[in-house]
Amino acid sequence: MAAAESLKCFRCNLPKKTKQVPILKDVTAELFQKELYPKRRPVVLRGFDIGDCVEKWTTEYLIANAGNKQVNVHVSSTHQMDFINKNFLYRTLPFGELVKRASKEINEDYFISPDEKYYLRSLGDDPRKSVADVRQQFPHLMKDLNIPPLFPAENFFSSVFRIASKSCQLWTHYDVMDNILMQIRGHKKVVLFSPQDAHFLYLKGDKSEVLDIDDVNTQNFPLFTNATRYECLLEPGDIIFIPALWFHNVISEEFGVAVNVFWKHLDSSLYCQKDPYGNKDPVAVISAFQIVDRAVKALECLPKEYQDFYGRMLVSRIEKKCYLKDLEENEFTNKDDCCES
Repeated sequence: MAAAESLKCFRCNLPKKTKQVPILKDVTAELFQKELYPKRRPVVLRGFDIGDCVEKWTTEYLIANAGNKQVNVHVSSTHQMDFINKNFLYRTLPFGELVKRASKEINEDYFISPDEKYYLRSLGDDPRKSVADVRQQFPHLMKDLNIPPLFPAENFFSSVFRIASKSCQLWTHYDVMDNILMQIRGHKKVVLFSPQDAHFLYLKGDKSEVLDIDDVNTQNFPLFTNATRYECLLEPGDIIFIPALWFHNVISEEFGVAVNVFWKHLDSSLYCQKDPYGNKDPVAVISAFQIVDRAVKALECLPKEYQDFYGRMLVSRIEKKCYLKDLEENEFTNKDDCCES
């Protein structure tokens, strides 16, 4: 076997560090809650009844039923949107105009260029104070959507409308709350990385600096290829469960429409209470970061070799107290999970 071929999975023709997210059919809410949810691993649920939206939500239908609502949109001249360096503009459009533009590859009306890309992440009525809730912001459309009871109703945090142009790719990031993404129109490629691979992802806050995860600049990001990649392709009607802290990168294969639902996995008191987006780290984490910053500052009075030594000692203490054991070697790699049957 050639050396290059030896790096491929013999069943899936995937790179050695790539695994498929399991796709499970006809899972009940009870089975999800009792057996899948406690594992804290991503999984695609296929066959849930999420309502008539899968058939109804054509571009014409969306425009007719929510066409005049003003929405804040990301607009970029490139398909890879970069939140760290802000390679996009924020613009406001009527919802119907957004749908019309995002569903086309070339537009006569545009902000930057005729082939610009659009991305909507819906917001609350007052983005500074209120969370997004599709039932409130898009009531005429929500009659077509069933949100499955995969989590306790009292733990609900927000629901988010997402619309993206063909080939639009979002930056790799993590969320501090559990969520499901319900794919309604178009196919969407989702690539995920375990929280335990965070040290390979070149993080800046909750986002990775590696923009192109399919063609990584290994000179700038040599450790990135050590991260194990989990991926799947969502079809209309699919639901993917993304546990809190799992990094994810999303690419719309076609014009895409989806709805996210976030809920609180931890006790409410552990989350930042003034966070309508739900993306701030837990209060205890913010405090811990501040303590680490002070510890590093305290070591700066020492020579470099002392800083190195005691820095490693601090990391060792944290590792012993906080680190989990590595993911099981056979996670996602048994015969039934590697590819959908």
